[in-house]
Amino acid sequence: MARSSADDMELKRGCEAGILAKGDRDKVVMAMRVAKGRGVWGKAGKLASHRPLDDHGAAKVKGQRTKAFMRVLKYSNGGVLEPAKVYKIKHLSKVEVVQNDPSGCTFLLGFDNLRSQSVAPPQWTMRNKEDRNRLLMCILNICKEHLGSIPKVVGMDVVEMAIWAKENTTTKVTQVISKDGPVESVVLEAESHVTVEKDLVSQAEEEDTEALLSNYVMAIGEAEAFSERMKRELVALESANVYALMETESVVEEVLQGLEIASICVEDMDEWLGIFNIKLRHMREDIQSIEWRNNRLELQSDSNVALIDELDKLLVLLQIPPEYEASLTGGSFDEGNMVKNIEACDWLTIAIKNLEASNIDPIYVKLRAVREKRAEFVLLKCTFVRRASEFLRNYFPGLIDSMLNDKGNFSQRGHLQRPDHADMRYKCRTYARLLQHIKSLDKSCMIPLRKAYCHSLNLLIRRESREFSNELRNSSKASKSSTPLFEGPAGANQPASITDSPADAYSKMITIFIPLLIDESSFLAHFMCFEVSTLSQSDASSGNSNTEATSTSSVTLEASSSIGKAIFPGSNPAELGVLNDCLQELLDGIQEDFYALVDWAFKLDPLSCISMHGITDRYLSGPKAEVSGYVQVLLDDLETRITILFSRFVDDACYQIEKYERNVRQIGVVPYIPRFSQLAARMEQYINGSRDLVDQAYTKIVTIMFVILEKIAQVEPKYVDIVLLENYAAFQHSLYDLANVVPTLAKYYHQASEAYEQACSRHINLVIYIHFEKLFQFARRIEELMYNMSPEEIPFQVGMSKVDFRKMLKSSLAGLDKTINAMYRKLQKNMTAEELLPSLWEKCKKEFLDKYATFLKLISKIYPDEKVTSVNEMRDILAAL
Repeated sequence: MARSSADDMELKRGCEAGILAKGDRDKVVMAMRVAKGRGVWGKAGKLASHRPLDDHGAAKVKGQRTKAFMRVLKYSNGGVLEPAKVYKIKHLSKVEVVQNDPSGCTFLLGFDNLRSQSVAPPQWTMRNKEDRNRLLMCILNICKEHLGSIPKVVGMDVVEMAIWAKENTTTKVTQVISKDGPVESVVLEAESHVTVEKDLVSQAEEEDTEALLSNYVMAIGEAEAFSERMKRELVALESANVYALMETESVVEEVLQGLEIASICVEDMDEWLGIFNIKLRHMREDIQSIEWRNNRLELQSDSNVALIDELDKLLVLLQIPPEYEASLTGGSFDEGNMVKNIEACDWLTIAIKNLEASNIDPIYVKLRAVREKRAEFVLLKCTFVRRASEFLRNYFPGLIDSMLNDKGNFSQRGHLQRPDHADMRYKCRTYARLLQHIKSLDKSCMIPLRKAYCHSLNLLIRRESREFSNELRNSSKASKSSTPLFEGPAGANQPASITDSPADAYSKMITIFIPLLIDESSFLAHFMCFEVSTLSQSDASSGNSNTEATSTSSVTLEASSSIGKAIFPGSNPAELGVLNDCLQELLDGIQEDFYALVDWAFKLDPLSCISMHGITDRYLSGPKAEVSGYVQVLLDDLETRITILFSRFVDDACYQIEKYERNVRQIGVVPYIPRFSQLAARMEQYINGSRDLVDQAYTKIVTIMFVILEKIAQVEPKYVDIVLLENYAAFQHSLYDLANVVPTLAKYYHQASEAYEQACSRHINLVIYIHFEKLFQFARRIEELMYNMSPEEIPFQVGMSKVDFRKMLKSSLAGLDKTINAMYRKLQKNMTAEELLPSLWEKCKKEFLDKYATFLKLISKIYPDEKVTSVNEMRDILAAL
């Protein structure tokens, strides 16, 4: 066997040299060659390589403190040992011998500062077990001596290690180097001699151990002798046991007798328990039977109590309180008794509802008492509804008759009486709850009641409207308008004041009665229990400061074209149909008074239709509601009637204008033009709201005016332009102020202005051409020739020579003053509107100068050497005249 590397001095000196080369002066305690690998705790490790490694320890002293290291050195390429890694002994926490290595030479050293790292712990393999023990004992001694504790030892018998240390106490640590190839060295810094036993086990511990072991020394020599000894002792022990049993026979018999007596007692006890068990079972059955009967009695008692409660409740439903029965069967319907009647109705309604099959327990439905009581309640209901309906059918006409007999409720001569139904509605509201109960008890009874109310109230409203309308016509100070506007002498038909226009009477009628009709419609829908949205009292027509309080509900309304039934979308069609029938019966006939007032106003002043149309349109565009449908239809018909009447007036005016076409000759301004300005000014005063009606009238009248004017002008072709320019100028002059504020008239004003300019231009050109015909004919011929030849060739054409030019020029411009005066007299001739002549003469001079300037430009191209009167000279001549 090769000698241990621990005795290799050369290895130890090489390690010291390697440590010194790094600048450390540590003392080397032990140097040995080992093989290093990587392993895992509790698992077999694998060597990183098969070459041997050096493991050494070093101790470093600083003052009073000693530090111990385990250094790993390896050979460089030059065969010199170099430090590779340093481990601090103070961090050594575990020494584990790898169990999978049969030789026991491989172990792991665990350092606590390396446990948290992911690398596997280093694994060391010694050459033999002797080297392993020497190294590990050296490490443990250093830990014991310098650190005060030893690391945990796993996989190795500490006692065996102590025995080995004791046997090798005299052994001196030597260092031997092996002849294998390049290796790494590990140096342990401590004493050169190892005394392991004093470190592992003290002298006192060793003596105690020997004394303990001496107690178990049995002078065992050979195994066969010890076996014979054990056999003899076993036989002796068995004999002693048998003898002991023989001595206790009497005791056993006594025990058996006691057991027999005890078994007899047990059997008796068991028999008694069986008897008691049977009795208890019988008692349990009796108790259960008693409990069952008791439960049935309790259930029967509870059921009886519940039945009594139910019967009491049923009796409450079936009993009729005497005071209610008296009110329902024969009570009075006077206002003082209505509270009792309403309470009786409330009770009857609830009682009938409680006995309905859906509101009562099914087991009670077929009970004779319940069926009889239900029949009795129904009979009571029919009796009460019949009595109440008969009373109300008589009450409504009586209430209206009392109002009809009071003349103070109606307009009289010299006094307009505003209708006031507040007292009537107050009295009717006393029976509003009664009507609701009648409807809930028997809905069919509402039809005759509604008819009676509507028929009675219709008589009152028609008389009020008739008296009011008659008094309006009688008290009006408006007089009939003058003769038709477009006929008669020119000075007639001056616009009259409209302070007392008949439209004021119509406005009063609408202002008073339209809110009244809407209120009555709303009250009817509410009072007669129609299931539609009713109106709340508020302002009926927005924008009118004199309107009455009426409804603010606003819904979409589609009304028929004539007074009849209105269609209200979004409501129950059946309910609305009945409501519309009632509204028609309530308000039918009142339209005749409105029609009569409109016809009267039209006869007095046709232009009052403008104001009446504006008033009606304002009410139509105001808030609407379902219950006011008949009123909306009435307003639609009034608006249609007013539009038709005004259209008749416009048609008459157009017919009067057309009659001017039949005149043989018209000179000057046609009479209907200034009269139209008067009519327009008066129509503007009547506008009260929308302008549509007036603008349509303007369009129709002015259009026919211009058409007839063109036809009148064509009667005398020589005077066409004179007639047109005079009349168009008169139209502009008379409508100048209105055209600035009325867009429709402004359009026709501009149209007349264009026609006036065209007529002026034609007439002026005609006058100029008559007096300077040769001059401008020569210029026209030059223009025609210039289309086919150059200016230089024109003087060589027949009639275009310079001589011809001089003759033409002499004949045209000779006596220029007389010619211009003649042209002025020609303009003045046949002109009836003298105020137009100055402006027309200025236009004529300007047009002549423009034409003459054009003539001179042509002449300068054809006859550049000829001397002609210049434009400035011609302007001076015209200005001097």
